[in-house]
Amino acid sequence: MAGLLSIERRDEVALVTLQRPEKRNALSIDLRIELHDAVQSLGGDDEIGCIVLTGAGTAFCAGMDVTQFGGGRAHKQQLVDSSAGAFEAVAQCPRPVVAAVNGPAIAGGFALALLCDLRVAAEDATFGFPELPRGIAPSYAAARAVMAPAIAAEVALTGRVFDGREALRLGAVNELVSGGAVVERALEVAEAIAAAPRDATLETKRRILLDRERHFTPLFEEEMRLFRESLLGVAPDDGDDDDAA
Repeated sequence: MAGLLSIERRDEVALVTLQRPEKRNALSIDLRIELHDAVQSLGGDDEIGCIVLTGAGTAFCAGMDVTQFGGGRAHKQQLVDSSAGAFEAVAQCPRPVVAAVNGPAIAGGFALALLCDLRVAAEDATFGFPELPRGIAPSYAAARAVMAPAIAAEVALTGRVFDGREALRLGAVNELVSGGAVVERALEVAEAIAAAPRDATLETKRRILLDRERHFTPLFEEEMRLFRESLLGVAPDDGDDDDAA
């Protein structure tokens, strides 16, 4: 594996850091695979009570690495499978996940933060779906997983980028802190979650996942079907959904 992600264990908390600072932690195929594998492993680890997800350098995540788009069918299949795998792993993780948004969380990076259970953000972090003007439909499903319908629609339809204070007002983040303290504050939140009775915490997370299954999952599955169709020419109704990893 390419070593594009680091995992640091702090007692019962796992700090997972995207390690492509020179690319603003854009999600390459290899990074998406590593993220999927890491979250899957930590989600099944009885010694872990909570996960913190952040980015190295000055950005949380700039979204998908669009330089990897294109290529032959096998490469496009990797794009589809690794995308579904990474986002589903975070969205469906049985352990609570806290995003430490240390900088820009843009496009797919914004979606990734929204799929975490809680978001602690730096005051100077930025958020949004700027891919819309390029003809790429943003993840309304991720926006809807956190924000009210009218707000999710406005954010997805305008493609505008907004700052941390507005993100807090819109309900996209739970807390703002000064930029240098965001990871430590997220770790404090995670440590408090991990210190609570584990069975009660896991039952609470199970109910959160049930809520997502009823309200978020159908939207997410629709978006992935259309993503698959756009890259592979596979119609949404021809039964190829099992291709996603």
